[in-house]
Amino acid sequence: MYSSEYLINFLGIASMATIVSLVIALLVKMERLKQVDSLKKSLDEMDEQAKLIVRTDMELNKTQEELDKKIAGLYALQRLSRAISTTLQEEQIFQRIEASHLEDLGFEKACAFLWNERGKTFITKMRLGYSEDEIEQIKSAADLQETYLDLIKNEKTISSSYLQDELMLRDQIKGVFKVNSFVISPVLPKEGYRGILFVGTESMDTVISEGDEELITILANQLGQALENARLFEKTWRAQQNLENKVEERTQELTRALSELKVVSKRKTDFISSVSHELRTPLTSIKGYASILLTGKLGKIPPEIQERLDKINRHSDELVHLVNDLLDIAHIESGRLIMKKEVLDLKNIIEEVLDLLSGQLKEKQIDFSFRISEDVNIIFADRSQIARVFINIISNAIKFTPQKGKITISSHKLDKAMQIDIADTGCGIPEEMQEAIFEEFYRVDNPINQEVKGTGLGLTLVKRIIEAHNGKIWVESKLNAGATFSFTLPQSI
Repeated sequence: MYSSEYLINFLGIASMATIVSLVIALLVKMERLKQVDSLKKSLDEMDEQAKLIVRTDMELNKTQEELDKKIAGLYALQRLSRAISTTLQEEQIFQRIEASHLEDLGFEKACAFLWNERGKTFITKMRLGYSEDEIEQIKSAADLQETYLDLIKNEKTISSSYLQDELMLRDQIKGVFKVNSFVISPVLPKEGYRGILFVGTESMDTVISEGDEELITILANQLGQALENARLFEKTWRAQQNLENKVEERTQELTRALSELKVVSKRKTDFISSVSHELRTPLTSIKGYASILLTGKLGKIPPEIQERLDKINRHSDELVHLVNDLLDIAHIESGRLIMKKEVLDLKNIIEEVLDLLSGQLKEKQIDFSFRISEDVNIIFADRSQIARVFINIISNAIKFTPQKGKITISSHKLDKAMQIDIADTGCGIPEEMQEAIFEEFYRVDNPINQEVKGTGLGLTLVKRIIEAHNGKIWVESKLNAGATFSFTLPQSI
């Protein structure tokens, strides 16, 4: 009895232990299952991350390839731009595009056409990757289709990628140009023929991107600009040639006219010289006889006859002066007047002229002064001729300067010469007459000239003398504000 109870108790305890063990084992398995689930989840997450990394790497590689392609295209475009821009001959522009440039842009075929509006046909300007027969077939097809003219009119670039919604047109272009992918861009110079640039490839793997379209559009624009520059250069060159021809013709005409003018001028000079010489003899006789009569050696002369003889004598002096001036001008123009140039003291010459004209200066109470510095006092000139220059200019200044006016002479050094300025406070010379006063027989139309007689040869003679000394003369003046006559003279041989 006791044994049976003991056995039952033992079996109960054993069962309980077994149950506990099973529960513990079950709990351990459940924990392991949780760990397995967590590990599987982690593995799934790692798998997704690996896939993401692979996809990102593929996208980066694709982006890098596109970037490398774009950089290569930009370099090719830069080389092309340099090659195109270095010529100004229209026929050479398209010839500068080579197969190597095309390959760098990612294409193997290219052609270009310009539309001849008069002939209603395309003109082939370039072909790469096509035979002559193939390009003729392409040109014939292009002539018959409005598509390409529409591209020029609409100024729009199209590509095989652009025409995804117009499969018929895309396949038609592929068939005509025998390519799988392509870009067509209009070439649009401002003047002259316009056209199209086509590039394409037979590769099935090539996909035309927006970058490709941009590069070809830029290239087409550069071709249009190059054509415009070439045509502008051609137009400018032709205009220059026409201008040069006209200048040459005009130069020949002027040369002939100058030769004729020289002949006329020589004849005039010879005539003046001859007539002046012929006038001298009778004038000398008239003046001589008048002088003899005025002395009274041939008898007493009534006052009215003496008055007339005085007029004859005075007018004879004026005529002699006129003849002498004409002869001197003629001699200078013909080169027959010999200049006896020597080193001269300028102050000394001015003082001699001042002494000669002092009576006229005192009569009008004119303040006369001169300032000649030592470094510009020595000149190399003909003494008598330079004295005539000062006499003529100062006499004119006295004539046109009012009572109690002022005349000033000053000088300053130039490079190898000196400039002399003779200024007065007279009535001045109108601007439009300042060039003409040096012409023969020209006299300014003013009240003083209307009252005082003159020949109009004084300043002409002065100009000839100055030019014979390799100098020049000019005047600066304003009406009613005086005048300044300036001329240059050499200081050395």
